[in-house]
Amino acid sequence: MIHLSQAAASEIGRIKSKQQANVLFRLAVKPGGCSGLFYDMSFDEAIKVGDQVFDLDEIKVVIDVGSLNYLNGLRVDYSEDLMGGGFRFDNPQAMATCGCGNSFSTTSQ
Repeated sequence: MIHLSQAAASEIGRIKSKQQANVLFRLAVKPGGCSGLFYDMSFDEAIKVGDQVFDLDEIKVVIDVGSLNYLNGLRVDYSEDLMGGGFRFDNPQAMATCGCGNSFSTTSQ
């Protein structure tokens, strides 16, 4: 299960309101980044074969089958500081993370 803080849900909703009607929020894991994998957030118009759809705080979150195993238990937060705002990821499966906070590895390095 994925968890969105109230701040993350609010920011996703704010950004989503500027997109086309009925757009879906997609959360994925892709290869790359400093630690080997990175979180990818985007908007999509269609649900693809194998996608799982979760209704979290009135936001439909779409996750592809390949990313689902990496995201189980993920907590997404949003905060603003003097440098601006950004999403923060707390993944219990991450064995190593990068300083950027968006890249992780599920194996110790």
